[in-house]
Amino acid sequence: MLLPLGKRIYIATLLAFILFNDCEKSAALDLKPNIVLMLADDLGIGDVGCYGNNTLRTPNIDQLAKEGVRLTQHIAAASLCTPSRAAFLTGRYPIRSGMASSGGYRALQWNAGSGGLPVNETTFAKLLHQQGYATGLIGKWHQGVNCDSLNDHCHHPLNHGFDYFYGMPFTLLNNCQDHKPPELDAALQAKLWFYTQFIAVAVLTVLAGKITGLISVSWRAATCFAFFGLLFFASWFSSYGFVKLWNCILMRNYSITEQPMKLERTASLILQEAVSFIQRKKHGPFLLFVSFLHVHTPLFTTEKFLGKSRHGIYGDNVEEMDWLVGQILDTIDKEALRNNTLIYFASDHGGQLEAQEGTVQLGGWNGIYKGGKGMGGWEGGIRVPGIFRWPGILPANTVVDEPTSLMDIYPTVAHLAGGTVPKDRIIDGKNLFPLLRQKVKHSEHEFMFHYCGSYLHAVRWHQKDSGAIWKAHYVTPVFHPKDAGACYGKGICPCSGEGVTHHEPPLLFDLSRDPSEAVPLSPDTEPLFHAVLKRIDEAVEEHRSTLTPVPQQLSFYNIVWKPWLQPCCGTLPFCWCDKEDGSGHLVG
Repeated sequence: MLLPLGKRIYIATLLAFILFNDCEKSAALDLKPNIVLMLADDLGIGDVGCYGNNTLRTPNIDQLAKEGVRLTQHIAAASLCTPSRAAFLTGRYPIRSGMASSGGYRALQWNAGSGGLPVNETTFAKLLHQQGYATGLIGKWHQGVNCDSLNDHCHHPLNHGFDYFYGMPFTLLNNCQDHKPPELDAALQAKLWFYTQFIAVAVLTVLAGKITGLISVSWRAATCFAFFGLLFFASWFSSYGFVKLWNCILMRNYSITEQPMKLERTASLILQEAVSFIQRKKHGPFLLFVSFLHVHTPLFTTEKFLGKSRHGIYGDNVEEMDWLVGQILDTIDKEALRNNTLIYFASDHGGQLEAQEGTVQLGGWNGIYKGGKGMGGWEGGIRVPGIFRWPGILPANTVVDEPTSLMDIYPTVAHLAGGTVPKDRIIDGKNLFPLLRQKVKHSEHEFMFHYCGSYLHAVRWHQKDSGAIWKAHYVTPVFHPKDAGACYGKGICPCSGEGVTHHEPPLLFDLSRDPSEAVPLSPDTEPLFHAVLKRIDEAVEEHRSTLTPVPQQLSFYNIVWKPWLQPCCGTLPFCWCDKEDGSGHLVG
């Protein structure tokens, strides 16, 4: 039966519109999009409005979620800065690259350490650079600087695929801000103290021997004593400001621009650099990684936001960071880049519960999730915000409840750039693009492994046919006080030793029913208890069979301060320079 003319015209128009829309999307996908990755530091998932917070103002991040895809089970590969960011950059569990420690120090401690992201790792920046992208990193790095000499820059961002770097090669410490208690990893400080005491005894013995003529001192021994004397100097006198001079610096590419950095203007400098990069590279394609210093302690907040939130200086810091996000998004819009730019926002791990100053909370809120920063398996330390936006390509106001990982960014951006991931190593991340576009229902992740340093603390099993998300905890930290949910007075919870509890059988939860991990399951409450643990144990064995020994980047030797690797404006130890005019432009 022939349809009336009006209906035929309507159907033809509708089909033409659908065909045109599909062609338009296909054409957009054929073009390499600009990619802007924004990563907060220590931001809790419960700190953001679109994840349930109704007392902090995060309108720009919330709007990003309305215009894009919000992930509710976005998981960091580690609950601490250095290993988490290594996994983010490489798409690999940090244990594969030697960026997971078996000692008490689980992150890089000095700009002048020799550890860092290995030169044989291939970051997403390097992959995109090979595809013709301009690549920039603005903000925090914390993946090392040098290996053997002051100018080898083996771990530097420019040696890992970034064309341009402006920011902090290290991370914020209390030492970066005046009138704060000095901060150094407790385990490292204890070990430095042991070594310096040992060396002090050795020096006294040698001197006594020389005086009595029993032994002589060679130039090598003298050099050795001088070196350990400098170690003693670094550990003992750090509280007098040298850590600030040595670690709290800003760099542009290989050059130091501020030593020490002036925190009161750092946020505006980082914003200006991000905006400038977008404007310079707007003809694309470009990759910009904005790695915020917010909201890591010490909390520095400009006058415009100070005292404006309902949660003290931490809330002020969160709201300022949201404003920074908004300014970057506004720049994308002003440069007419909105429709061909993929935006991503996340945090490197959960908020630090132990960060306090008296009764004032300086760390984040992890919502309904147990635990926080530094804890290997509890959700509060590893479940983070994750938001994507690409207008016209990704659906707006969409929520994805499938397990995803920060490591997934690696294969996802490689795919969008037209590149391929390396075939000579295991890549643990999965391409998220089909899931983000709602072309598939389930994440490719079946098992996810949650490490604390190099110790496996927990495993997640996404049983897709049933919808269950099982989580087995083999090891958990001992909270202090017992029911506090954190390790107050200890900085962060340890990964091993007397500070943890080993569980046999493991604690088992179904996160689809108990996301807060409040009540462990038992054979009496869960008929599949033994079958689930058996399958998880098998997955652990399969996973461990894929691990190979690699050099440990966070060994004591690699993380300890080495004077010959210290970036310095001037003469060590009195390093100082200010090459900024306060507006982000180099002077002279």
